[in-house]
Amino acid sequence: MESTRKNRQLFIDKEALATLALMKEGILHPIDKLMNRAEAHEVERTGYYKGIPFPFPFIIAPFGEKNAKVLTTTTKGEALDFIVDGEVKGTIIVDEVFEVDKKRRIKQIFGRYDENDPDIKMFLKRLGDYAVTGEYEIEFDDIKNAKQKIQEAKDKVNPKCTASVMLSAKPFHRAHERLMRITLEKTDLLVVFLLKPYKQDVLAYNLRLKTLQYFVDNYLPKNKVVIVPFENTYIFAGYNNAILDSICAYNFGCNKLVLGQNHSGIGMYYDKNEVKSILDKYPSLQIKVEIITEFVYCNECKTLVSKNTCPHGQHHHIKYNSESLMELLKAGILPPAVLMRKDISAILLSEMFPNRFENIQKIYDNIFPNAGLLESHDEKDFYLELMNLHQTMSLT
Repeated sequence: MESTRKNRQLFIDKEALATLALMKEGILHPIDKLMNRAEAHEVERTGYYKGIPFPFPFIIAPFGEKNAKVLTTTTKGEALDFIVDGEVKGTIIVDEVFEVDKKRRIKQIFGRYDENDPDIKMFLKRLGDYAVTGEYEIEFDDIKNAKQKIQEAKDKVNPKCTASVMLSAKPFHRAHERLMRITLEKTDLLVVFLLKPYKQDVLAYNLRLKTLQYFVDNYLPKNKVVIVPFENTYIFAGYNNAILDSICAYNFGCNKLVLGQNHSGIGMYYDKNEVKSILDKYPSLQIKVEIITEFVYCNECKTLVSKNTCPHGQHHHIKYNSESLMELLKAGILPPAVLMRKDISAILLSEMFPNRFENIQKIYDNIFPNAGLLESHDEKDFYLELMNLHQTMSLT
């Protein structure tokens, strides 16, 4: 994006750019602009914008001395360029600049102010002292492309109901599979929003997408599932996460959002023996939200079950804990097939530990049975065959 004249500059990161794009593409509707001081205070007081739920003011407050100097000397009507990684990615026509109460802003998003919390620490490093509002244009097509992909999927099946789930798939396991299958039974089209966070992770977005797409392509009905990236930016970091997810899913064109009971931001609690969540605070949400109970593997039932329907105690339950599964994978250990599909584990380990073995072909030929022919095998094949040996029962 090139400016028509030499403008002064505001330096922002890709996360802020993606957040601005969410609003520009209508995904945060009813938010249709950066809020000025009066609008921000009204949303802060009521939790609504134009009669529609929105949990905190939508503002941008770029961090840094250079940004502060520009914002404190700008005038109404001045054009400022947004700079991301050294490139002009947008322009804003300044309408108003106002000071931000950082402590209050953090409480609005996270529900608390704790400087020792790593997420709050990170947020403080990117939150400036001044917010700017005004009309803007930006260059970021990812969200537009996601909307188009969902519409193309709708055009193929003409769904009466489009349901959605939010997944991080770190890693993708059997409970995720069950959640998707249960949702598919009650809908014509399932949109899987794969969370795309902006901090580095052992499982990069493209690898998580690869495993999820593999499952969809091989184990689910064709044309009934579409996977799109969800820009999981800083505004989704706090306790309002489930409310924002609901707003975004609706604006992406979904009729229903299915959340697991452990989804961040739901905040399940009991009120007079009735189970409630933060979603009950906003009964006027435009999308139907369904909360699914936690899935476990019961060693008495010998299958994956809902905790609500299993009569056996917790001591019989194997939990699908993503953090523990990641610890196994980071150590290079194949998770049991009861927890993760073996071909998914094979994909992950072969990419997390490339060229792990000096001579994979020799090991493969020495250990595993073959058809008596010379065959070429990669590390994914190795892990799959290794899992088959783990599951051999005759000597165990």
